[in-house]
Amino acid sequence: MIIRRRRPLALAAAFPLLALAACGDDTRDRSPPEAGSPARDESSRLRQSIEAATYAPPAPEQDEATSTGEADTGDTASRGGAVSGELPDEARPDPAMVRVQILLDRTRFSPGIVDGLGGENTRQAIAAFEEANGMDVDGELDAAVFERLTTGDTARVLTDYTITQADVAGPFIGTVPEDLADMAGLETVGYTGPLEALAEKFHMSEALLEALNPGVDFGRAGQTIVVASTGQPALDGKVARIVVSKAESAVRAFDAEGRLLAFYPATIGSGDTPSPSGTHTVRAVAPRPNYTYDPSRVSYGEGGSKVIVPPGPNNPVGSVWIDLSKDTYGIHGTPEPAEIGKTASSGCVRLTNWDAEQLADAVEQGVQVRFT
Repeated sequence: MIIRRRRPLALAAAFPLLALAACGDDTRDRSPPEAGSPARDESSRLRQSIEAATYAPPAPEQDEATSTGEADTGDTASRGGAVSGELPDEARPDPAMVRVQILLDRTRFSPGIVDGLGGENTRQAIAAFEEANGMDVDGELDAAVFERLTTGDTARVLTDYTITQADVAGPFIGTVPEDLADMAGLETVGYTGPLEALAEKFHMSEALLEALNPGVDFGRAGQTIVVASTGQPALDGKVARIVVSKAESAVRAFDAEGRLLAFYPATIGSGDTPSPSGTHTVRAVAPRPNYTYDPSRVSYGEGGSKVIVPPGPNNPVGSVWIDLSKDTYGIHGTPEPAEIGKTASSGCVRLTNWDAEQLADAVEQGVQVRFT
């Protein structure tokens, strides 16, 4: 259960973003590797393998101890062109999985963060895609799913992007404080740096962004980098009904005709602080909300004094708050997109910042929100 300032939907103007100087001075040489260098060649191979990735069935299961002493991960997508180096297989971006995740994102079946690693959020997105397309629903990436995704959208999944002055202007805060009181002392809870800001802008993990752009100084405007081509941010219609599934850890948005507009992975409450039950409505939307911890109004936390944390994408409720008619509850963003569906919340519904923003842009006061 989260408390923050609410305004009626028609008056929910964005909170002002206050200036804060960037922290730290990284003097390391982060110039892009020269053409023909191993790092540049590896990045080029990864990009090509993502664009050309095809489905390959999973390798037969091996014994827990293989000849190399490593366990088989059993991924269902081709590993051709995966990043080499010291990372174990399960931590390397899988080219086919990157392609699938970006295509799912573009078709509004969000896998959460695009990292090339797959996982439960991607399986849930695939299952929702299968259901919406009249396919057998098992959540597994197979030849039929891969073909349906890639034939339905033949555009390239990666694109070039030139870093702008706005991308590097900040304000950046270097490190996000763990203590709410320390966080409340900031002028804004901004991104830690341009790498985090750019990764979130394109729905990517920082590791994948760096793998595609080895050695790049993401804090220097004018550079052209390779990013996920996640398409247009807006939903194809207005949301009339939202269904929050606790069992699936997922949110579905429907229009007035019952057409599914979007699927999002979510973190939904916890055993100690469960999310609401029944049907509620959207009361207001607050872009760039602050976060208020008031021990007199919530059942979680360890007491203490009232704390108001300023707005920012690394604020505990992220970049946007969709206020519900159930007091102190809402649908909101998160400072940790990779943790969606993997951790608990204090009763609210937590999405990645970009998914929460997309949903918020398509809802109006009075939209029904049903918890199942």
